[in-house]
Amino acid sequence: MRKKRVTVTNMVLSCFVFTIILPVVVMLLWTVTERWAWPDLFPQVFSMRALAGIFQKGGTLTRIFLSSIMISSVVAVLSVIIGTLTARALVLYEFRGKGLIHFLTVLPFMVPATVFAMGIQITFIKMGLNNTVMGVAVSHLICSLPYAVRLMMDGTAAVGDRLEEQARVLGASAVQAFVRVTLPLLVPVLLSAFSMSYIVSFSQYFLTLLIGGGQVKTFTVVMVPYLLSGERNIACAYSVIFLGVTLAVFGIFEKIADRWSRNLDTEFYT
Repeated sequence: MRKKRVTVTNMVLSCFVFTIILPVVVMLLWTVTERWAWPDLFPQVFSMRALAGIFQKGGTLTRIFLSSIMISSVVAVLSVIIGTLTARALVLYEFRGKGLIHFLTVLPFMVPATVFAMGIQITFIKMGLNNTVMGVAVSHLICSLPYAVRLMMDGTAAVGDRLEEQARVLGASAVQAFVRVTLPLLVPVLLSAFSMSYIVSFSQYFLTLLIGGGQVKTFTVVMVPYLLSGERNIACAYSVIFLGVTLAVFGIFEKIADRWSRNLDTEFYT
């Protein structure tokens, strides 16, 4: 029995290495590779051209990174706030039109991205939001909201409102009961919703290019053309930076959420 468990564990670890770690290693190799033709297992020509070209654009890339992080962070925060309110309404309350609103929350999943982008561009041109940062952020918000709503609905259903009702009975206001009782329990789900919304926004290319009109520069708008043109070494170098920045941002927000949750627990028990 124990040997079977060890075998299953080894198989899972092997799949993990093959599906996650190996592609990352190959991507790292491509950043210093000039030519790597099939069927050779190792690169034929190494070069630092991709890294040197990126370092030369350090100032421009920094501004693009800050712009991308700002847009994605704003979208993620708004997605979590709207998703939490929507989830509480759909899970905890009964009202007319609830089924229709629930359907509308998943509607962006059903509409093809190209059709959605073309339609929303025409609407934004009429509203004066095309070629603006606000227009890009709103379009990203529409795409990321369904993920946040679905995650928050599951979390809200698991937490429920019984503890919140008990706090209300003991004299807490509605805001105090939610902030001190329900919100700390929702922190893991909030972090998941924030992360998913951030990833969806940060990785948008076609929608950003179309709504931004090439004037709103984000990291994917700069990176994807290298992928399409076959510049694999430069594209992989950008991808490594993309991965590093994303992990760093997630680490920062996870620490903030963990510290915030501990502070709330300390205040609650004291």
